Amino acid sequence: MRLEYIRKVRENETLGKTVFDNDGRVLLKSGVRLTNRYIKNLEKLGVYYIYIEDDRLEDVSVEDTKLNSLKQYTMNSLNKVIKSVGVVNKNTTKEYLQTVTQMIDYILEAGDINASLFDIKTYDNYTMVHSVDTGVMAAFMGINMGFKRNELNDLVVGGILHDIGKTKVPISIINKRGALNDEEFNEIKRHPIYGKDILANNYAIPETAIKIIEQHHEKINGRGYPYGLVDNEINPKAKIVAVCDVYDAVSSDRSYRKRFSPKEAYELVLADSGRAFDERAVRAFKKVFSVYPLGSCVKLSNNVEGYVIRQNDNFPDRPVIRVLYDHETKMPIKFYEIDLLKELNLVIDTVV
Repeated sequence: MRLEYIRKVRENETLGKTVFDNDGRVLLKSGVRLTNRYIKNLEKLGVYYIYIEDDRLEDVSVEDTKLNSLKQYTMNSLNKVIKSVGVVNKNTTKEYLQTVTQMIDYILEAGDINASLFDIKTYDNYTMVHSVDTGVMAAFMGINMGFKRNELNDLVVGGILHDIGKTKVPISIINKRGALNDEEFNEIKRHPIYGKDILANNYAIPETAIKIIEQHHEKINGRGYPYGLVDNEINPKAKIVAVCDVYDAVSSDRSYRKRFSPKEAYELVLADSGRAFDERAVRAFKKVFSVYPLGSCVKLSNNVEGYVIRQNDNFPDRPVIRVLYDHETKMPIKFYEIDLLKELNLVIDTVV
């Protein structure tokens, strides 16, 4: 399948990856044939890119049915936790923790990072999908860093709940288009403290997870918030979630800005290594994540366009590309592949 800008999607094409609502319910299931009404409704929901099935890219698979199901349950239980904010609700917390445990078990057993991320975010489900994807990203980084099972649990619980404090921030600030004034930004900067306070009396939530929630916006150079902590004063797991949170956030379109390109988002994290971000966490990030999502269309330095079909381990910016069209006439051709790890004279210029 291929990743396609919503305004380039044509009627009767087939959706390749399921779209969920804020509660984890299916809005549009993979395999549905897209009508103009579906396409326009997705655009109204703030969807900018979707996966489309394509016979020429049938070996590119990003729809993990089992993980999708686990994410649905996680989003649903997370929504219940958020709706019961301020109430020590043992049932909703227990359900949330059970779904996190199941998701970690699956990731440990059969998780594929390339099929786990880049879920379709709408204007309404952004917070939930961002929260779950941050937790999933943190799980893969924790595994790479050799975390034990109980450490992964604390990491993912904190990662998924990292923004729960935003439920105490006025929605007018959260959804404001344009720059925040000083008062509004100061209120946003309180959300880690709000998150800690919300969960402080919920004894089912691990203490480390609460530290993650409280410290995920701290920077090792002391220029983060809410406390301006420096390096070793910051919980090591909060340092991991900080990387995941920023990377997923800037990779997504928002009401007040366009998303960063994959290369820009990746280089933002690398550029802040040793300043905002912990160097060990960034090294794990480099080993785990790829710059260009499977199925995305890229233009090479020789003007040839193709689709990412496979990643090269330890070389996140040099995937394997499948070329389907003549770059001058734009007519279909017998496709061929370019392995950028072998063709060192070529680089990716842009995402098309």
